Amino acid sequence: MLSAVQIKPDVYWVGALDWNAREFHGYTTEAGITYNAYLILDEKVTLIDTAKITFKDELLQRISSVIDPSKIDVLIANHVEMDHSGSTSVIHELAPGAQIYCSAPQGVKNMTAHFGDLGYNGVKTGDTLCIGKRTLTFVQTPMVHWPDNMVTYDAYDKILFSNDAFGQHFASSARFDDENDMCEVMHQARKYYANIVQPYRTQAAAAVKAVRGLGADALDLICPAHGVIWRSHVEDILAAYEGFVSGEVRERAVVVYDSMWHSTEKIARSLVDGFLAAGIPAQLMDLKENHISNVMDVFLDCRYVCVGSPTLNSQMLPTVASFLTYMKGLSPKNEGRVGLAFGSYGWAPLGPNNVGKELEAAGFQLPEKTFAVNWIPSEEKLAEARDLVARLTAAE
Repeated sequence: MLSAVQIKPDVYWVGALDWNAREFHGYTTEAGITYNAYLILDEKVTLIDTAKITFKDELLQRISSVIDPSKIDVLIANHVEMDHSGSTSVIHELAPGAQIYCSAPQGVKNMTAHFGDLGYNGVKTGDTLCIGKRTLTFVQTPMVHWPDNMVTYDAYDKILFSNDAFGQHFASSARFDDENDMCEVMHQARKYYANIVQPYRTQAAAAVKAVRGLGADALDLICPAHGVIWRSHVEDILAAYEGFVSGEVRERAVVVYDSMWHSTEKIARSLVDGFLAAGIPAQLMDLKENHISNVMDVFLDCRYVCVGSPTLNSQMLPTVASFLTYMKGLSPKNEGRVGLAFGSYGWAPLGPNNVGKELEAAGFQLPEKTFAVNWIPSEEKLAEARDLVARLTAAE
């Protein structure tokens, strides 16, 4: 039988590890996924979140290692998405008397749509629930990253059950931040923000502000719905999120492209050379080799974003179109970003020109016109690409 992990006296992690997951809504999860659920033993036995339905057996085994699941008195659904709430019906069948709490009105509405009317208790920011010596406080965090999201604060144990905020798609047998490679944990937290939370930057900023408002001595643990529990690096993840939600960009460049016969690739490499000559770190990302979710991780705080495509059937390559669609969907703050469209063509520069239109529509500054080269770029054209970068960076 799988065992629960005690994270505080009478508080346990009872979630599940999806070691082999490699994709989540178009986002690569090369390190797997954790579906975190937490059990509190008090006068009212309380379960916070469940797990994806395919992992119900892991969830129930871990709960059963501590207490009979039928003794659960309270189920708190911080978020309706099925990777968090998927086993709600299973818990309800085993503990039909358990009271289910979720946000009002969206949580109640969405839980009903997913599981039918189970007699939900809707709560709003500031509402509390006494479960014995502990009183839990609810704070709604709408659009971080669904309208129903909320977090639950346990003042007695100084734990914030933060749901999707501060999470990572990262499966590990060690539950705490300080038991893992922190470079990997912080990388996965950044990638998670870039691909999941970024569209809701304003709402995430409000959530971070609310956490800060609890006070420096009010948090021992941040327990997210995915990934490891923050224990020794609470300040580090809060500071990282403050940087993320600020939308500030750094003097860095990313050059994203796909190429058919290496002409667009040659231009891309020359652009990288131009940035390096200007003293600006740059990363080259071929979309045949780099997944768009990994590109967004690099993109997150880059000032300069160059996107290139040749022309195919009067359009940009599908890989480039896919990246631009994905990027726009994440609604990054682009007011301070400098964009550049580039590429190659045979009959007409429609591919590079369409890239330029998409960057303009996404709100990038475009101080230079699209750099398009007919057929194969000569050394003179590649030098022009490097000079173009010099103008871009000098203007900044």
